[in-house]
This record gives sequence, structure tokens and C-alpha cells, in this order.
Amino acid sequence: MRNRKLMWWVVGAIVVVLLAGGGIALAVARGDGKPRAATPSSVPPTSAEPAPTTPPPSPGADITGPLDLVLLGVDTRVTIPDWEPHSDAIMLLHVDKGLKSAYLYSLPRDLRVKMPAFAKAGFGGGTYKLTEAMSRGSRVPGSKKANVKQGYELLTKTLSAYTGIKQFQAGAILNFGGLDKLVDQLGGIDLAVDQKVSSHHRKPDGSLRPLVGGEYQGPAAVYLPGKRHLVGWQAIDYARQRYGLPDGDYDRQRHQRQMVRAILTKALDQGLAADSAKLEGVITALGETLVYVGGRTPLEYAYALRDLEPSKITLVGLPGNGVGGGSGYLGEALTAEGRGFLTALTKGQAPGYLAKHPKLVNK
Repeated sequence: MRNRKLMWWVVGAIVVVLLAGGGIALAVARGDGKPRAATPSSVPPTSAEPAPTTPPPSPGADITGPLDLVLLGVDTRVTIPDWEPHSDAIMLLHVDKGLKSAYLYSLPRDLRVKMPAFAKAGFGGGTYKLTEAMSRGSRVPGSKKANVKQGYELLTKTLSAYTGIKQFQAGAILNFGGLDKLVDQLGGIDLAVDQKVSSHHRKPDGSLRPLVGGEYQGPAAVYLPGKRHLVGWQAIDYARQRYGLPDGDYDRQRHQRQMVRAILTKALDQGLAADSAKLEGVITALGETLVYVGGRTPLEYAYALRDLEPSKITLVGLPGNGVGGGSGYLGEALTAEGRGFLTALTKGQAPGYLAKHPKLVNK
């Protein structure tokens, strides 16, 4: 079995990935994340022993919010040392002060944004698609190896400039292969499919469709509306599709948010953090597919978010449109309504704004 200190570190990171920390009390019972070793003794305690003192507060007990966390799904080739990571799914979680309610929303991967200069990567800045921030920021001058955490740094600087959110307290970066494994380790997830989705990549049995002449051929996996139980490859395949959907990538973003909440619900229903055997299985399944970036430790954020339930996470969809120029399609831009939500969020006015714009709320 792996070292338990590492085990609790990964558990904390998983909790950040799943956007909550229900049931994590077991992991922080001691306060330093290390298991308490048994201390056998044949000498019974006597009345002369000092009375037990009040234990110190659990790590993370001083975190009161608000918090802004980043959840990124990256290209599966992030595990290749010289592959520049692209953030294909960009989700942000804003947790209100008190840490009992939150908003999960997405930004389009093709969002046209201004990126600041970033000396670490030899990047002079400019206007590009948001997905490029990770790749451009990850470059190490004089080396072919990519630095994922460095890419995350440029991405969050770009996000701050665009959203007005001054600081992101932590982030979790997981490739799609890792999500596939996580869902299978949980025994699949239950998801309310909200529209018919045909897979661009997979056959009904999960095998890859053949690519012929630049087009995928043969029968495709189809996800019909209704309550469905999805195994790992189905959940990820469903959440990755955009072709053939009425709103393309915006539909895909909604499905990704729904998948995250379904994963969280299943994890909490199973008592993941209180079952060491299940935890060990999840750790083994994720391997090196997870990267955590933050100031405080994952364990502290996990404890702080222990009371954030899935039902208290509002899923928000930000509408946008394609923009073009002389060279054709350049990317996406949020509508005034979508940008308005970001402004309201930074001012602590999200509930009132969503009450006036109820169509932004996803089920």
C-alpha cells in the first residue's frame, strides 16, 4: 500500500477535482494528514497523568471563503514530456463566503482573450484563443520539455485579466484518460442526458471509429435523452462531443459541468473519503494523470469544502458567439449577458443576476 501521507494528499486533490470535500473528516482527524500510529503499553493510565488538551483546529478550518478554483481538462498527451498541454475544458468554481454554496461555470476553449507577456516562457503577449494559454505558458526556453504548472500560471493570469477575479486559490488539472479511470473506479455515474448526442469518435461498443479520408466511418455510439448509467468511456465520450449539436461547444460545456456534478454525487454517495479501500483504488487509477496547483494544501481545501453538497452547486452556462476577421473564424466571444454574470460574480451579486437571467442556470 502506498505511503498514507501521499494517500491523503491525493485524496485532497481528488476532492478539489470533484469540487467539494464531503466526508473528508477522516483524512484530517489528526491535523497533519499523517496516520496516528498505535502506542501499545502494558502500563494502565493513572490519575497522575495530565488531562488531555483541546486538539488544534484541523488544517483548513481558517478558510472561510469566498474561493475561486480552477478545474481543467487537458489533452490526454499531457503525459508526454515534450507535448504542449492544451486546456480543452475550462471550468471555474466560485464558492461563496461561508463555503456552503457555489457556482460552476465554463469558459469556451476558443474564447478570444488578451494574454499578458510571460517572461518564463519567453512569451510577449497578445490576443489568442484561451486554450492556447496553457501551451504558450508551458514552453521552457532552450528546452523541448513542457512545464504544465508554468502553463497553468499564464492561464490563471489570463483568466484574472478577463474575468476580474483577482486570485484563484487552487487548481486541478486532469487529463481525459484520468477522468475515464475515475468514473470506472466509482462504478460509473448516473447522468440525465438532456439531448440526443451521437459520438464522433466511438462505436457503440466503445472501440474507436475508423478515420477514412478525414472522416469517421461506421456505426456510432448514441446517447438518448433520459436518465442513463454511463461507464467511464461513455461518460467522457458523451461530455466531449460538440459536432452535430445545436450549440456546439456550448452544449459540450454544459454536459461537462453535468458530468462533474454527477461524479461528485457518486463519490459522496459511496462515502469515498471514509473508505480506505476505495480511496486506494482511485489513487491507483488516477496515477500521474492529476496535477494539483495551489497555495494551501489540497487537504486544507478539502476540509474547508466538506459541507459543500452537489445540490448547492449552481451550474451556469455563459452564452457566446463566434467572431471572425479577414482570415475567417478567430474564436468565441461571450455575449453581454455572459460577461454580465462575471461582473456580478466579482461583486458578490450572482444570485440577483441569475434571478434576472434564469436561462443561464442549467439543470
